[in-house]
Amino acid sequence: MTPEPWTAKAAAALVHVFTALGAALAMLMVHFAYLGEVRTVLWLFLAAMFIDGTDGFLARRMRVKEVLPGFDGALLDNIVDFITYAFAPMLLLWANGYLPAGVWGAVVAIVPVLASTYQFSRSDAKTDDHFFLGFPSYWNVVAFYVIVVELPVAVTSVLLLVLTVLVFVPVKYLYPSRTVTWWRANVALAGLWLVLYAVITWQYPSPSPVLIWLSLGYVAYYVAVSLWLTARTSRRAVEV
Repeated sequence: MTPEPWTAKAAAALVHVFTALGAALAMLMVHFAYLGEVRTVLWLFLAAMFIDGTDGFLARRMRVKEVLPGFDGALLDNIVDFITYAFAPMLLLWANGYLPAGVWGAVVAIVPVLASTYQFSRSDAKTDDHFFLGFPSYWNVVAFYVIVVELPVAVTSVLLLVLTVLVFVPVKYLYPSRTVTWWRANVALAGLWLVLYAVITWQYPSPSPVLIWLSLGYVAYYVAVSLWLTARTSRRAVEV
């Protein structure tokens, strides 16, 4: 087998470095969460989502598995996603009064994080047909809406606990950048949602209700299409 040229190895290594930057963002999230700089943390969430949404494409383009077979990029991705999508968002909510006071607040913050340790450790968390199995630990998105909508503490607590249960329910959720069905629409709408997220964060603490509702339209689309595709897949499995 011909050795890979150093340029290919360097390019593949840079992709891993790009992914690893998410860990640095997570540390900043924790730092600013404790300082009470909620808006800054929301911007860091956006940066982390941008990295997560593009590093997979770059990894496939640079053939990182073939060029650097001794480095587990998927494991790196899971580590970074866990701390940016689960750990930091729960800390943000807990440290800034969006969860109950006392022991109950600790429980509500910790339970989703524990569920996410399971989610990110599953070998089938990302299915062969490119879906997420179970609620895909989008706690950063949940935290975003808790903050910009200003949900009451009790409603937030119930929402987090319900979504924690859904981590274990085998519904297939869209993987926007990879699910084949309606791929172009999924990518376009996800991109539009990120733009709305940025504008809403820029307007915070007084974001436009219209923009919030428009962004929630994508969330409704995401859930509806995920449920429809799960039902369709189940029917096909029964017919076979």
